[in-house]
Amino acid sequence: MSETATPAVAWSDVDAGVMTITLQRRPANALGLPIIDGLNAALDAADADGSVKVIVVRSDIPGFFAAGADIKHMSAVDAESFTAYGDRLRGALNRLASADRITIAAVDGLALGGGLELAMACTLRVGGADAKFGLPEVKLGLIPGAGGTQRLPRLVGRGRALDIMLTARQVPANEAHAIGLIDRLVGAGGAADAALALAAELCTMSLPAQRAVIRTVDAAFDTPLDEGFRFEVAQEQDLFESGEAKEGITAFLEKRTPRFV
Repeated sequence: MSETATPAVAWSDVDAGVMTITLQRRPANALGLPIIDGLNAALDAADADGSVKVIVVRSDIPGFFAAGADIKHMSAVDAESFTAYGDRLRGALNRLASADRITIAAVDGLALGGGLELAMACTLRVGGADAKFGLPEVKLGLIPGAGGTQRLPRLVGRGRALDIMLTARQVPANEAHAIGLIDRLVGAGGAADAALALAAELCTMSLPAQRAVIRTVDAAFDTPLDEGFRFEVAQEQDLFESGEAKEGITAFLEKRTPRFV
């Protein structure tokens, strides 16, 4: 297949609950409309397949996870069109961030601007030792506009987030791991394999319980502590009422593998 015919985004068949979404828009996976539309198409496929529990997002471009927004596209549009482009990008990333399933970003190489925003929209991030992360929008007279100003402080805290965004610096993988920007650090070039291994492990657990964990943890950032406790109790009640908790407890007592939903 010629390079011009290669789709910007490809996705795999579901294998034991895992779907892999691969970014492959040369030269650097710029997050233009081809990748936005491709991400939405991949997520549509995942929605249509009820067996998807975990999605791994990876790159097929050496040296790049995703290098950011499509600067050429941005330079050719007016303010209204730029806003519409941002809305479409945010919409795709918000779909990735939904608690319907677990998403894992497998980052080797550069994850800059919109590329880091894409990674932060995922539930978890696995980074190779050669990965670098940054939100350099201030160099363009802009701010991170696809969730970066909101998600980064939630991951690393206000001060560290401001340091990264105001200086536009690139954060090396070891620092990213130390400050909580990525969740697992592996050898250079090993992020995809490590993410797939993590995905396989996650698929052995109860997806409804995992969804409840994600919802409850996310609520901790937006609700008072007492309200968070009440939300936690409600989520646990739902798991008992649905039978998921009963199956897990019964399987444990019977020393067998649980048959979760």
